[in-house]
Amino acid sequence: MTDPAKVRRHAERVRELVASVVRSQIKDPRLGMITITDARITADLRDATVFYTVLGDAAAQSGTAAALESAKGMLRSTVGKALGLRHSPTLTFVLDDVQDQVKHIDDLLAAARTADAEVQRLAASAKYAGDAQPYRLDEDTDDDTEDDTPPAGGAQR
Repeated sequence: MTDPAKVRRHAERVRELVASVVRSQIKDPRLGMITITDARITADLRDATVFYTVLGDAAAQSGTAAALESAKGMLRSTVGKALGLRHSPTLTFVLDDVQDQVKHIDDLLAAARTADAEVQRLAASAKYAGDAQPYRLDEDTDDDTEDDTPPAGGAQR
């Protein structure tokens, strides 16, 4: 078993190394405005998944994906040498679509706020179908019902 703290340290190191190499050594013109957001490595330290975001449209994202795929060998050798492991981890690049998910959630929250405002507007002008207070309260009871006198026409024991 591998120590989870060691795995986290290696994952963080992979993220830093890939970001550094992408920034300084890869000169591919297809590479867009890229940010390495996260890296995860398996417990056996053989496979690493690198998450990235790209500023731009779908063409910029596909060009960046192609550039990373072509530079994968150089990135893997750099990561393997820097980590000093027996086996260099294979690198898999995954487009991190967090920004799209954030936009979708923001749209859902805005729709919920609009619906809540509409419900509040309707509730402000609403009237009760019956009395405002449908239940009898203690102070509403009559004093004559509290007598100990039997009802008229009733037999006493």
